[in-house]
Amino acid sequence: MNAVGIDVSKGKSMVSVIRPFGELVAKPFEVRHTSSELSELAKHLKSLEGETRVVLEHTGRYYEPVAQLLHDAGIFVSAVNPLLIKEYGNNSLRKVKTDKADALKIARYGLDNWTELREHTPMDTIRYQLKSMNRQYGLYTKNKTAMKNNLIALLDQTYPGANALFESPTRADGSQKWVDFAASFWHVDCVRCMGQAAFVERYRKWSKRHGYNFSAAKAAQIHTEAKERIAMLPKNSLSKVMVQEAITQLNTVAKTVEVFRAEMNRLAQALPEYEVVMSLYGAGSSLGPQLMAEIGDVRRFAHKGSLTAFAGVDPGANQSGAYEAKSTRSSKRGSPELRKTLFVLMTVLLQKAPPADPVFQFLDKKRAEGKPYHVYMTASCNKFLRIYYGRVKEFMNTINEPVDMDSTGLSR
Repeated sequence: MNAVGIDVSKGKSMVSVIRPFGELVAKPFEVRHTSSELSELAKHLKSLEGETRVVLEHTGRYYEPVAQLLHDAGIFVSAVNPLLIKEYGNNSLRKVKTDKADALKIARYGLDNWTELREHTPMDTIRYQLKSMNRQYGLYTKNKTAMKNNLIALLDQTYPGANALFESPTRADGSQKWVDFAASFWHVDCVRCMGQAAFVERYRKWSKRHGYNFSAAKAAQIHTEAKERIAMLPKNSLSKVMVQEAITQLNTVAKTVEVFRAEMNRLAQALPEYEVVMSLYGAGSSLGPQLMAEIGDVRRFAHKGSLTAFAGVDPGANQSGAYEAKSTRSSKRGSPELRKTLFVLMTVLLQKAPPADPVFQFLDKKRAEGKPYHVYMTASCNKFLRIYYGRVKEFMNTINEPVDMDSTGLSR
C-alpha cells in the first residue's frame, strides 16, 4: 500500500509517499506542473511495488492538471474535500504548517481511509467547458448588477426615477429600454426644458430609432412627471460624462452576459440529459445549463443523499445523550454556486406559483406551516435535487452507451 500525498499549489506541488506503520518510501520532494516533470512523477509512482493511490485536495483549478495526467497514466487518483484533510488529526501539540507537513498529512489520510477513497474521474470536454463558462457567467452577472446599481445611483442625482419609467424586459443583446432612454435623456432638464409637444415628437423619433413601441400618452406622462423631479447634479458636461460612461460599461457587460447565456444553452444541448433537465419546472434556458454545469453527470453520486450533500442543502444532526435537537442548520459545505442556482430557481417557483409542480407544493406547504424563509427554501432545494437525481439518473441508465467521462470528445 503506497499512499501518495500531494500538496498542490500554483505551478508546483509537494509529494510524499508512505506505507503502513509510518514507513517513509520517499521524503517530500517538489514537482513543477510541467508535462515532463509530471510524466516523470507518474513513471516513478508506477515503478513502486504494491498498490499505489494518490490523494490530493479538491481545491480551485490547480489540482486538475496533476490529477488529469496521473489518471491518464493509469494511476488511482482521489481528489478529497479539503475540509476532510483539515479536520484530520495531527496527533501533535505543535502547530506545523509547511508544504512538506501537509503532503505527509494528506498521505496519512490516504492510508487511514484507503478503502473509502473514491477515484477521481475527469469531466469530458463539454462538461468542463460548460462549468468554466458558468463561472464566467456568474462573474459577469455580478459585475452587471454592480454597474446597474451604480448607474441608478448616478441617475438619482441627475434624473431620479428614470430606472422605473419602463417595464420592458431585457432584449437578446442585453439592452434595456430605461438604459437606452437614460443615454439620450441623461438629465431631467433634457425633458422638462422643452415643451410637451416637442418632447413627444422627439420621443417618437427616439422610439423609432431604437425599435421601441411609441405611445404619445406615455411620452406626455414622462414629461409631466419630469417637472416634479429634483436633480442634485447640474446639467453640464461632467454629469453627462459620468452617466453615459456608466451606461456604456453596463451595456458592454450586459451584452457579454447574454452571449454567455446563449452559448451555455447551446453547449448544454449536446449533453444527453438536456431534455430531461429542461422538462423540470423553472429550469429554463438560463438555469437549466447552470444546473447541468454545477452538478455534472449524476452517476458520479452514489445516491441522492450524496447530491444534496454536494450542494450543502442536507440537514445536519445534533444529538448527544438524551438531547436531540429538533431543528438543525443545513451543512452548507458543498458547492456555493449550485446553492445559489437552486435558490434562484426556488424564487422563480415562488413568483410563478405552479399549482401542479411537486416542488412548489412542498415549498408552499412548508411556508404555510410558518417555517422561516431559509428553512423552507433550503428544504425545497433538497426536494428539487432528489427529483432531479431520480429523473436524470433513470434516463442516463437507459442510454445504450454510457457517457465516457474520460473522453475528450475529439474522436466522436
